[in-house]
Amino acid sequence: MTEPENSLNRRPNPLQRSLQWIPLTPPMRWLLPRSLHLLDRAAYRLTNGRHTFTSLTAGVPVLLLTTLGAKSGMPRTVPLVGIPQGENIILIASNFGQAQAPGWFYNLRANPRAQVSLGKTSQAYLARLVTDPAEYAANWQKAASVYKGYNLYKTLAGREIPMFVLEPEQ
Repeated sequence: MTEPENSLNRRPNPLQRSLQWIPLTPPMRWLLPRSLHLLDRAAYRLTNGRHTFTSLTAGVPVLLLTTLGAKSGMPRTVPLVGIPQGENIILIASNFGQAQAPGWFYNLRANPRAQVSLGKTSQAYLARLVTDPAEYAANWQKAASVYKGYNLYKTLAGREIPMFVLEPEQ
């Protein structure tokens, strides 16, 4: 994917970094899984695809992932933090540290084809579940350098947090 307006490679400014602790508080870990996707979608529409609420406030790289529902087969779109890795994108199924993986994880596991929208660009990807421990550790370190909350989520979840690598479809 070429460098779109809201690149995955953009880094947070000092104010955004200072706000990244808010999602780590217990009330926000309860509230955000239930509401953040609504705020992100609204901001995405209002800014004509340039930003999400999360990218504006926390400065983390957010994309829109469209998968097919594991049960319904219907398209499902969700805003997610995407960690750039060359042409690939790392996705962490942390679900804010909750005990269960997020719905999009089950969708990608059932059907690994996905569409990623970033700004005005969209590209097809194939998802690969990361199972190699060395690759998982290296990708986790990279993801945690982008968003420090992942380490707390790993502790809170009480489960192995799944990770996908999205690779562009040829």
